[in-house]
Amino acid sequence: MITEKPKPNPPLELRLRVLSAIDYAPGDSIRERIKAVSQRAFVDHTTGHEYHFTWRTIETWRCRFKKHGLTTLDNQSRRDKNTYRKVKINELAEAITEVLPSLRFNKTGVIPKSALYRKLLQQNYFSRYQLSPTTFYRLLRENDLLNSEQTQKLRQSFAMRYANELWQADTMHGPSIKQPDGKWRKTFLIAFIDDASRVITHAEFFYADNTENMIDAFKSALFKRGKPQRLYFDNGSNYTSKEMLQACLRLDIHLSHAPVRDGAAKGKIERFFRGFRDRFLTQHLQFDSLDELNDKTHHWLENDYNNHYHSGIQMTPLDRFNLDRERLQFLTDDEATAELFFVEETRKVSKTNVFSINNQRYECPVDLREKSIQVRFDRSRRDQFIVYYNDQRIGPASLLDLHFNARQRSAYPGDNA
Repeated sequence: MITEKPKPNPPLELRLRVLSAIDYAPGDSIRERIKAVSQRAFVDHTTGHEYHFTWRTIETWRCRFKKHGLTTLDNQSRRDKNTYRKVKINELAEAITEVLPSLRFNKTGVIPKSALYRKLLQQNYFSRYQLSPTTFYRLLRENDLLNSEQTQKLRQSFAMRYANELWQADTMHGPSIKQPDGKWRKTFLIAFIDDASRVITHAEFFYADNTENMIDAFKSALFKRGKPQRLYFDNGSNYTSKEMLQACLRLDIHLSHAPVRDGAAKGKIERFFRGFRDRFLTQHLQFDSLDELNDKTHHWLENDYNNHYHSGIQMTPLDRFNLDRERLQFLTDDEATAELFFVEETRKVSKTNVFSINNQRYECPVDLREKSIQVRFDRSRRDQFIVYYNDQRIGPASLLDLHFNARQRSAYPGDNA
């Protein structure tokens, strides 16, 4: 069966003829005249091809011509031509460097590209949707990714230069633990990794994947390893919560989020999770409690991961992290630091210097009548409310006690009349 070759895109001259035909087409409105033109056939005198255009196509050309002029009608190449939207070159270089040592040379002394591609997919560095075989081979050829010197340059551009320049974080589903009542509860591992050194700044299992546990894990990471300049999270509700955003603003930490459904953007934390499953969870099949799970996890992290040689940085993560120790900024564990992680809400103070929150009424520590204040509190406890005004800490609010205030007022001179 002979198939007809597809027609080339209509040239600019033909498109202009279509637009000029609108002025002479029958119809009382522009829409009717465009539809009349869509019923006609137009022939390209250069190639002899005959074209028919829908009225929507003609209307699009007309709008672009009126708004932007002649140049928008000409054929244009894709804006993202010669770029790769789903896979970054430096991420692929990083993955190839980690996978190559596990592959063997063939009889001719080279590693087959097909074997390298299959290995990348098997170890979940990329999915076939992100990286097709054709794209993979083209990336290898155009960027010389099997050249160790070139790959090293690309990998260095992918990693941060100093420790605590950037942390990545994510949540992994962990093993279920049997409770005293016989029921099983799922666990979730919240982990932070430093981009430059690959140090796991903190990782901890919880029974719930919520904002409260996320903040607790984040605080532990800050106290252990210092303050990062940037955080790179996914778009989960815990990582986009009001508490996390407010804490980053107060700590002067830049918070950014990975594109939706783009796991490769968080490649380092994803690869840690894969290694954690293969090297730790497969060796410990059952845990009696959450405390036992966390104790063994912390022991493995500090002894078998952070102090273990990492091929990507040519040293142990902890040694690489300590090279930049003089640059690190640590937090002090005090009351002021704790309040950095409190959730903040705005309240209007009444004429009697009282505001309402958590279905209760509180008195301001100083006279702030009829002013808007910021109230910070620990969402998990809600037992103390700290008043801020114009970003200045005023002090803790006190629960309104009408009887105490009445007794105080009766004690003033002249109130016994």
